[in-house]
Amino acid sequence: MPARSLRILVVDDQPAFREVARSVLEARGHEVVAEAGDAATALDALARTAPDAVMLDKCLGAESGFDVARALTQARPGLPVILVSADDSGVCAAGLRACGARAFVLKPRLLEADLEQLWLTA
Repeated sequence: MPARSLRILVVDDQPAFREVARSVLEARGHEVVAEAGDAATALDALARTAPDAVMLDKCLGAESGFDVARALTQARPGLPVILVSADDSGVCAAGLRACGARAFVLKPRLLEADLEQLWLTA
């Protein structure tokens, strides 16, 4: 169990991955307060649910997860965002900093990643 239970917004254009993420997060003691498949829905969910953190796919169909992360962190400065993807191409530390994300995790490594530490480390 985590030291602190977090309220999480999961943003991914694939419903199957959102279900996997929900299962992983709930098994770790967190609450998924909303799911979104695109930028507009994510921003709406952010306003409605005020999550503690966000798990965000770096590619949302035609939308860039980097752009969505930037919009989310501009709407709520300091919001902890972790980008995830099955592919790490185009991901670098400077790009993460520029969009406001705290970290990147490959989806196949989601089970072993210390998400709490990544979210809570500024």
